[in-house]
Amino acid sequence: KVGRRTRGGGGGGEGSTAVRKTFAHVPSLIGAMEAEEVGVEHLLRDINDPTVSTVANLVKAKLSGLSTLTEKLVEMKDYLTAVSEGRMKANSDIIANMQAIVNLLPNLNVEELVRSMLVKNNDMHMVIYLSALIRCVIALHDLVLNKIAYNDEEGDGFGEVKDKKKDSGEEKKEEESGNDKKKNGKGADAKNKST
Repeated sequence: KVGRRTRGGGGGGEGSTAVRKTFAHVPSLIGAMEAEEVGVEHLLRDINDPTVSTVANLVKAKLSGLSTLTEKLVEMKDYLTAVSEGRMKANSDIIANMQAIVNLLPNLNVEELVRSMLVKNNDMHMVIYLSALIRCVIALHDLVLNKIAYNDEEGDGFGEVKDKKKDSGEEKKEEESGNDKKKNGKGADAKNKST
């Protein structure tokens, strides 16, 4: 409810009336031609879905992450070198953060850890590869089904529509030839009667 003040004409006093706004549902339907639907489907295929990752995207992300890690490690080395040579003053917070970072890095000298990381990495990539392969096969299957349905509708392909057209054409020819025979027969009967 929204209050609104109105000025009275004769009384000189001010009164307030309540204004009520209501919303009515208007039924509507948005339709599209077949050509528009095909165009929208092509546009939707080009949209990048961030939840679907490809192997190339994963490799690019790993490369960018490794290059960033290399830059930060070089920056840390330069800082420690400058502190040890006395060019910069040592900051205990920075050194504590660096120590925490180094402690969190995995020890890759242990062979079991390296092997388990490789196995886990291979398993993850196998799942990604299989899911991409399955999506590709399903898309190809849908494409084949769509082509079969289109050919059946148009009568250009594998369906019975083409046969029906041939049958209807043959039936029309038979009817026309039957009508011609009837006309010829009536004409011959008329000639016989006249003679």
